[in-house]
Amino acid sequence: MKIAALIPAKGFTNAKQRLSPLLGVAQRELLAEAMLRDVLGQAVLSRGLDGVYVVTGDSGVSEIASFLGVHVIREESERGETEAAVFALASMGQAGIDAALVIPGDIPLVRSDDIELLLGQLSGHDANLPFALLTPSHDRMGTNALLLSPLGVIKLGFGYDSFTYHLAQVEAAGLPPRVLENERIALDIDEPKDLERFLEIATHVRSSCSPNEHDNRARARISGGRTYETARKMGIVRALENANRFGKSCGGWKS
Repeated sequence: MKIAALIPAKGFTNAKQRLSPLLGVAQRELLAEAMLRDVLGQAVLSRGLDGVYVVTGDSGVSEIASFLGVHVIREESERGETEAAVFALASMGQAGIDAALVIPGDIPLVRSDDIELLLGQLSGHDANLPFALLTPSHDRMGTNALLLSPLGVIKLGFGYDSFTYHLAQVEAAGLPPRVLENERIALDIDEPKDLERFLEIATHVRSSCSPNEHDNRARARISGGRTYETARKMGIVRALENANRFGKSCGGWKS
């Protein structure tokens, strides 16, 4: 069975508008690009994938994906996430892909081992039998990972309360409701509170004290490295620190 990851991605122009109370247009564009780079980077590192695909109608996204060794499926124009995913899955099927892991490009905490954990749920499963697994967003209103075999095993419908929708589609297909919670995949960045939570987690990871300096360096490399550095350079981390949104201990941050 050939398994690939699919990340639908829009262009960065005027991205993440719900972050407008916290970030300006240019800052949101930089943050959206950093998040996509983090997600693509971890997907490429994941073992068990026969390819990583991006579906987009944007030339800038295409260039980034190609540079990282990701297959690009181009739309003639940007459509919604559902339409883009359906379009891409059909193209992937024609390329010989049997199963797909669909994840968004705004989950910067995701690590390659999270992706491998999801893929492992297919291990030992009869390839001739349909399979669907869901990972919800942190508020359980969105679907932040969909593992599908075959590619069209359920009808897709991203957007408001997509987790409930996809669970209903799994039931309609006569499949067991497989759900795997994962806190890193669950945290997608749409609103200021999401970004604050991400920065709190990433900051704590980086400041965790260990007598082994190698462990500390390893911590600093995980959890959305490019996204964190982009936010730090924008001054967001310092602003939240000054606002006492998170504080220090152990030479770093308090819990």
